[in-house]
Amino acid sequence: MTGKIHISIAVLAAAFITSGCVSTGKFEQMQAGKNEDISTLQQQKADLEKQKLAVEQDNATLRQQIMTCDQQNTSMQEKVGFLEQQKTTLLTTSQQRQQQYDALVKSLSKEVEKGQLQVRQYQDMLTVDLAEKIFFDSGRATLKAGGKDVLKKVGDALKGYQDKIIRVVGYTDNVPVAKSLQGKFPTNWELSVARATNVVRFLQDVGVPPQRMVASGRGEYDPVASNDTPEGRQKNRRIEIMLIDQNLANEMSAPANY
Repeated sequence: MTGKIHISIAVLAAAFITSGCVSTGKFEQMQAGKNEDISTLQQQKADLEKQKLAVEQDNATLRQQIMTCDQQNTSMQEKVGFLEQQKTTLLTTSQQRQQQYDALVKSLSKEVEKGQLQVRQYQDMLTVDLAEKIFFDSGRATLKAGGKDVLKKVGDALKGYQDKIIRVVGYTDNVPVAKSLQGKFPTNWELSVARATNVVRFLQDVGVPPQRMVASGRGEYDPVASNDTPEGRQKNRRIEIMLIDQNLANEMSAPANY
């Protein structure tokens, strides 16, 4: 009886030991699986962190690009506004010039119709061309009475252009000054300057401010027609009264930088 009890206990002990070894193996397998899952999740987390960092960097780049685009857009809008202002200014200036030209032509219309003078417009300048034969005798620089009447009307018209510099230029043909007059005017240079100076002095006498006027002569060296015909020489003998914008006149008189 006692022997049978010992055998039973041994069998049960063996069974218990065997049962305990199987449970430990499964636990280790489960633990290994969980560790693998944890490792996978950690790797996925690291990947997500990298993706998050990349997205944040992309967002920062996009924000910078948006800021740059906004700045460029603001700059472009400012440039467009500046160009619109320039366009408006140019349009206004052009209209003012046309009005000035029309007003000058209107005030001198009778003289224009008679061929005593011609009014021309060129960019920033208005020019009144005076026919020499009306104002001066051949080889002379003294204003004729009929020329003074016309020139007075010109002077009255010029008084309204307070923003202009008035440049009076004398021109001649290429015929030399007569020997009898060379003591006073050795060449056409002196004759052209004297005529321009006398025109300026007369305009001053009728009320045109002298500080706005400049007198000069070009002699025979800036013809507008051929000197080979009487008609051409007559065109070349002239007085030009040029109305020049103050800013342009300042640029023309400024010393050149070499």
